[in-house]
Amino acid sequence: MTEPTLTLHGLRLSGHSHRAELFLSLLGLPYRFVESGADVRASAPFRQLNPLGQIPVLVDGDVVVADSNAILVYLARRYAPAGEWLPDAPDLAAQVQRWLSVAAGEVRYGPALARLMALFGAQADRAAVEETAARILGFMEGHLGERAYLAAAHPTIADVACYAYVAHAPEGGVSLEPYPAIRAWLRRIEALPGFVPMPASPVPEAA
Repeated sequence: MTEPTLTLHGLRLSGHSHRAELFLSLLGLPYRFVESGADVRASAPFRQLNPLGQIPVLVDGDVVVADSNAILVYLARRYAPAGEWLPDAPDLAAQVQRWLSVAAGEVRYGPALARLMALFGAQADRAAVEETAARILGFMEGHLGERAYLAAAHPTIADVACYAYVAHAPEGGVSLEPYPAIRAWLRRIEALPGFVPMPASPVPEAA
């Protein structure tokens, strides 16, 4: 059996890594996943792939792509050239980019950071994190109340980028009960052929 040419370095419990892994699966691409904990990311071989020591990193032959959203763009252009996942139309491309920015901004510093605080002991202003989470989830709820997907009439990498940390927001104490449109959108993503879930994080033991 031929070894896959695509290798994804990441962590199974990382929403950033899950973005890349989910899209690889949605595209039906064979790949190898390399679990890359802190010790691996501090190693010289890994720093050659990404001097910042961050995950995920995709290796495709001689091509190395770091950053989860950059990986989504690369895969869409390299392996889905018809433009469905990353539309060519300027207005739709702009909408996709807007939601990639939301994923890297408000989603990261709202639901994602709340999860990091609850499960992994990250330090941040809880009130500010909850305010950010409420603001972006409220915005997404209104947006998805009028459409099925974030950037177009069909799924795009915008939906892939935003999925994991929103779906796992309850792990950080951020309830999705007030957001029926978001919950319906999550179900639509989870029904896509090739969908793979991000594992649920273990609940930390009480002190």
